[in-house]
Amino acid sequence: MLGLMEEPDLPRMQGDAASKLCSEDLAPYSQDELAERIAILETEIARVRAHSEKSSAHRAAADAFFKKSGS
Repeated sequence: MLGLMEEPDLPRMQGDAASKLCSEDLAPYSQDELAERIAILETEIARVRAHSEKSSAHRAAADAFFKKSGS
């Protein structure tokens, strides 16, 4: 059974935001637009990494708590 913080290890559905970004034709974009896009994506990567680290720390704390309680 999955916990609240866990997600099934399944591939993403077709049509999610990341899939749409990866399939977009970049040819129409200017160098300035590409630079802006890169900056936005780098900011999003940092946000996702921070959330992942926070989730991992929360999970480790919960695991440690329940491990102590069950001993």
